[in-house]
Amino acid sequence: MSTAVLKQGRDACPVGRVPAGEVEAAVIGQVRRLLVTPEVIVRTWRAACEQDGTIGEGEVRSALSDLDPVWEELFPAEQARIVQILVERVDVAPDGIGVPLWTEGLASLVQDLRAGMQAREAA
Repeated sequence: MSTAVLKQGRDACPVGRVPAGEVEAAVIGQVRRLLVTPEVIVRTWRAACEQDGTIGEGEVRSALSDLDPVWEELFPAEQARIVQILVERVDVAPDGIGVPLWTEGLASLVQDLRAGMQAREAA
């Protein structure tokens, strides 16, 4: 239920109520698709470079691309943590859902993925 509906009543929002499960599935699907788009990869790489100047664009692309195939294997709590650090907000409109991402969250995720890859390589 939208904030407008909660505060101002049913007629305040053209969307009204939407099943939470459907919204969550749509958000996760959109996040997974966005992570491999060139725009998000470049934006993430730039943000990651501010934290660590040694990271390359290919490394960022690889880290983000490697996340999708293992998504279903992650524990639900880890999936939720990733969505929370990535999603700025969820905009539900009559014609669809918008999911703007936090650039800082993207850079943080890449650092986490990079550390995991380095740990696996060292083992």
